[in-house]
Amino acid sequence: MLDIKYIRDNLELCKTAAVNKNRVVDWDNLLTLDDTRKELIQKTEVLRAERNTISRERSDEGIKRGKAIKDELKKLEDELRQTEEQFLAAMLTVPNVPDASVPVGKDESENVEIKKWGEPTIFDFTPKDHIDLAKSLDLIDFERGAKVGGSRAYFLKNEAAEIEVALMFYTLQKLVAKGYTPLIAPSLVKEFTFVGNGQFPWGKEEVYSIPKDDVFLAGTAEVPVTAYYSDEMLIEKDLPKKFVAYSPCFRREAGSYGKDTRGVYRLHQFNKIEQVIISDAETSTSLTLHEELLKNSEEILQDLKLPYRVLLMCTGDMGEPQVKKYDIETWMPGRNGYGETMSNSFMGDFQARRLKIRYKAKDGSIKFCHTLNNTAVASPRILVAIFENYQQADGSILIPEVLQPFIGKKVIKR
Repeated sequence: MLDIKYIRDNLELCKTAAVNKNRVVDWDNLLTLDDTRKELIQKTEVLRAERNTISRERSDEGIKRGKAIKDELKKLEDELRQTEEQFLAAMLTVPNVPDASVPVGKDESENVEIKKWGEPTIFDFTPKDHIDLAKSLDLIDFERGAKVGGSRAYFLKNEAAEIEVALMFYTLQKLVAKGYTPLIAPSLVKEFTFVGNGQFPWGKEEVYSIPKDDVFLAGTAEVPVTAYYSDEMLIEKDLPKKFVAYSPCFRREAGSYGKDTRGVYRLHQFNKIEQVIISDAETSTSLTLHEELLKNSEEILQDLKLPYRVLLMCTGDMGEPQVKKYDIETWMPGRNGYGETMSNSFMGDFQARRLKIRYKAKDGSIKFCHTLNNTAVASPRILVAIFENYQQADGSILIPEVLQPFIGKKVIKR
């Protein structure tokens, strides 16, 4: 959420940002509600001051006026509460303002490739996609997964199950060694975490809900971990706070009907290691941390020796809360192209304002924190890239060297 003062002082910038992010905001209604809210606050403060003054009086006239003020205040406070609720709802429709380095574009076709690592794998045989490989080597059971869990459900089997666990542990260890605090995060979370994260109201249809218990299933550990310090006051000297969090993730994928329905590229349930940083409000520091998160994810792919590219996301494809966003796409021979495996976002104080995460600066002032997050590894999507890039002519799959100590073998074959 943006500061209303910032919106008023930079109204045209905010309007342009909303247009460039393909979002509609009723600016007139928002500003009118803010005016009304301020007017009601002023009226209530005047009445409270008068009430305090006459409370020291003992006259019949003062008592009579005190009763009248009480009735007026109740009416004004009810009106103020309703106005503030409407104002907050309107504020939640305002997207964040992108950094000046972000390209303006309408959709994913206008993202900008900024770097590549490795070359797309070339085979001297006809390669299989991950589905055929998984079936021939008994690594994923799609049919029984669908029988038990419905559309896009699956069972990882044999070495596939071992590799996923190995990937998660390897990544966790790697980031803990870099100073990140390890967490295993809850997937069942309260609604305020999604509002604070910025996924609500825009992405509510993508989220599974459990109305009976008034909780939702998170699609990423970003949701609970960013809310870890919600409504708390931190100290500047203790920042940044760096976390690496494991969690099962759940997504309805409501907006992707008919897209990537085969295999394990796009699923309703998967497991992920997420990086989350809560930092001070110095933008230059946050942009440096944003690059750190990117480097961490790149190192993981380089450790796995998987070719990838990094995209700077345009305004129309970066999401509402982001100030700046990179996607990392890994080469997947079965797609004959790159597929997204990591997403790296800098949010400014957008999420912290919603979640009320503040810190006391060295000069004694109180500021809202900045937040950042990045996928470290998500499975089984990363298995698509591993299986397809590491397949051999005889139908076997080599296991990435860094994972071999966890699995106890070098190759998957039957």
